[in-house]
Amino acid sequence: MLELFLCSIVTILPDYLVRRYVQGKRFGREITLFSVWYELRWGIPLCLILTVSLITAIFYYHPSTKSATSVFRTVAVLPQIKGRVAETFVELNQRVEKGQPLLRLDSSEQQADVETARRRIAEIEADMIMAESRLAEADGRIIQARGRLQQALEEYEARAQANLKSANTFSDREVERMRIRVDTEQGVLDSALASREATQSEIKFKLPAQKASAEAALKEAEIELEKTLIVAGAAGVVQQFAVKPGDLVNPMLRPAGVLVPDLEVTRLLAGFGQIGAQVLKVGMIGEVTCIAKPWQIVPVVVTEVQDVIAAGQVRSTDTLLDVQNFAKPGSVTVIMEPLNPGQLDDLPQGGSCIANAYTSNHEALQDPEIGALQRLGLHAIDTIGVVHAMILRIQALLLPVQTLVLGGH
Repeated sequence: MLELFLCSIVTILPDYLVRRYVQGKRFGREITLFSVWYELRWGIPLCLILTVSLITAIFYYHPSTKSATSVFRTVAVLPQIKGRVAETFVELNQRVEKGQPLLRLDSSEQQADVETARRRIAEIEADMIMAESRLAEADGRIIQARGRLQQALEEYEARAQANLKSANTFSDREVERMRIRVDTEQGVLDSALASREATQSEIKFKLPAQKASAEAALKEAEIELEKTLIVAGAAGVVQQFAVKPGDLVNPMLRPAGVLVPDLEVTRLLAGFGQIGAQVLKVGMIGEVTCIAKPWQIVPVVVTEVQDVIAAGQVRSTDTLLDVQNFAKPGSVTVIMEPLNPGQLDDLPQGGSCIANAYTSNHEALQDPEIGALQRLGLHAIDTIGVVHAMILRIQALLLPVQTLVLGGH
């Protein structure tokens, strides 16, 4: 209607003024319904053509959308393990700080695993003490074996030397028995040395490795025990927290609630029609009006234009995709931030807004080589942005009325 009114000012209105005040025609006589149509048969179509052209130019070069939202993230209150709730520490809609406990699961099984791992470490430490004793015992056996070997070797050499000086001083059987005793004592010494080396290896390698494995098992058990205590990952407000002691929670099926982190609204996510993809650029100035901020216009700037459209998203499945399913066009996602920090601080997270983006040809108009017609066209494009700004202000003025009165809310 606003565009039609503006176009009628330069088409229908001048024609009427000429006929009424210049030509002296009067209502009901020369100016009738038929005469108005007949005499304005050029002005009315021209007005309609100008109106359509103006609307097209406005919405193309200065795109608008009602799909602008202050998006925010939520954090699901999920345990890393499934279990039954043993205790809760917060209530619904309670504000929490980062690291504050939210709830605790039944940890009897995890505590038993921790105690088992600690007992295993104690057993290995006892084995290490016993291994040290066995090492000392092995050292004693080595000393004894060396002594018996030295004694047997001396007796064998004495008998052998005596037989060399005087034959048959000792019988061959006696000498052979002493030689066998020397070999036996040597074997006992080798066995004691091997036993000592095995005990040293056990003390140096086996038992430390077992202790390290037990300590790792203890740490793993303690981590599992820590998983039974669910804490807030960020400062915020706990929403939809309805679990009570005895309820079963599962990380795959049933979360305990939702945590909304404390974040100020610093940007809006807007979805513009695809026809404006060639117009929307980073740095464009825009304006928004939000339902939660009635009768307020907030200037914004486009900080990012997403270069993909979600409607064409494809992921691998076991079903072939039908292109017909992509018939509904998606929107161009644009991120808009307020020009002045703090202007959207009082906007609730998730608030819905109406957004305009305005094309500016100021830099192009500074080029001295552009022609007169092109310069005139760029000026016209920039000027008609005022019309869209007026429309946004009318929408901001009528938005509470539409929502509360006409919408029945």
